[in-house]
Amino acid sequence: MSALDIRPMRRSDLDIALEWAAGEGWNPGLHDADAFYATDPGGFLIGFLEDEPVAVISVVAYGAAFGFLGFYIVHPEHRGRGFGLEMWNAGIARLGERTIGLDGVVAQQPSYQRSGFELAHRNIRYGGVPVEVASPGPAVVELEADVPPSLVDGIVAYDRPLFPGPRDEFVRSWIVAPTRRTAVDLIDRALCGYGVIRECGTGYKIGPLFADSTETAEGLFAKLVAPVKDAPVYLDVPEPNAEARAMAERHGLAPVFETARMYRGRAPSLPLERIFGITTFELG
Repeated sequence: MSALDIRPMRRSDLDIALEWAAGEGWNPGLHDADAFYATDPGGFLIGFLEDEPVAVISVVAYGAAFGFLGFYIVHPEHRGRGFGLEMWNAGIARLGERTIGLDGVVAQQPSYQRSGFELAHRNIRYGGVPVEVASPGPAVVELEADVPPSLVDGIVAYDRPLFPGPRDEFVRSWIVAPTRRTAVDLIDRALCGYGVIRECGTGYKIGPLFADSTETAEGLFAKLVAPVKDAPVYLDVPEPNAEARAMAERHGLAPVFETARMYRGRAPSLPLERIFGITTFELG
């Protein structure tokens, strides 16, 4: 019988997971934890040996039909002892019969396939100091501190068809969390796209970047990076969106990392042509 005690994380335990993620070079946002945890407090698991944390995993449920697996880390001092498999099994069991998504490193793709996951597409992380950024245009505005509830509702509604499961509460928290800025494109009062940029351990990440057109995505990108001076910016692009890849390259960003977006169960049908940047590798 294993000595590993697997239990749901407390909010403070999620800070451990984020610290470990930073140590792995994943470069999480500085204030991701509260929005992550509020999405599904029971969806973050931690494994202890006596009182020492040794492994973590997130298995966040988005409604009854979809879940996302991330934060799959065993502390380096405790690897090779089977703790990762125990955490994996506990996480998969927690999500039950839901379709499960993950963004895994490409080297682990065969292992995930053996667990029933199938490749949907690659996500490519582009990074660099943005160049040749034009004016965003008058339709693109940044959210102020006191966001009208109707606009928040509009962003939540816009987000729904662009993600595999309901995440209304996550979006409401994500767009107003500390050390981030949110921009929207409003044409004749109709929302045509939105994006969020947040400060990370190194530079900034944009995510999500959702837009009805490349022109809208360009305007949102320009608005988000305008105040960022000589700092690297990262954008995680679904590889099938050729317009998004071209946009990143036009602005001086280059591929620095990639993941395999995989699903176990029925894969969702998403309009990838409108997804210019995914939200996070940790929660989808």
